[in-house]
Amino acid sequence: MKAWLLSLVIRMIARTWRLSVTGRLPTGPSIVAFWHGEMLPVWFVFRALRPVALVSSSKDGSLLSRLLKDWGYDVILGSSSKGGKEALEQLVAEASSRVVLLTPDGPRGPAHQAKPGAVIAAHRAHVPLVLVRIHAKSAHTFVRSWDRFILPLPFTNIELTIDHNWVILADATREELDTHIKYMDERMRDLVKS
Repeated sequence: MKAWLLSLVIRMIARTWRLSVTGRLPTGPSIVAFWHGEMLPVWFVFRALRPVALVSSSKDGSLLSRLLKDWGYDVILGSSSKGGKEALEQLVAEASSRVVLLTPDGPRGPAHQAKPGAVIAAHRAHVPLVLVRIHAKSAHTFVRSWDRFILPLPFTNIELTIDHNWVILADATREELDTHIKYMDERMRDLVKS
């Protein structure tokens, strides 16, 4: 499917979603982390902030980039597996003045297992790390995709939970950063409905 058509279809569906938000959107520069499979509703809600998003430079990434640009995002291309160092440097530079969204388990997984990127970026940029989860009442789950990608159905109710900001101290040691990464994994599980 062509990128413009996919973007149009998703944007039309998203306009029908019935969204409720627990917590508050960031009011200043921050790193926002959420699982790869839950990206669409998160991107839709955060579009009002005119943020930056990290997207892989793969074929799927180019499709998603079109959608994000149509929603008013600036896009950084890169991932932990390709262009990671350069992408991290861009993330840190952007996060000093803007909201930056990324998926800590992307671009290839394992699903719901955080890589260090979000914590490292928040630490280096000296900005809060914000965690987000979604729960869609009705959705199609792509069970064969590595991330079990969720496409909420039209007119469904979606609850989006935004966790409190937490700041990683500038002088944090490698061991302390590892503790933050582990905490992020645990906290992300706590944010979703059982």
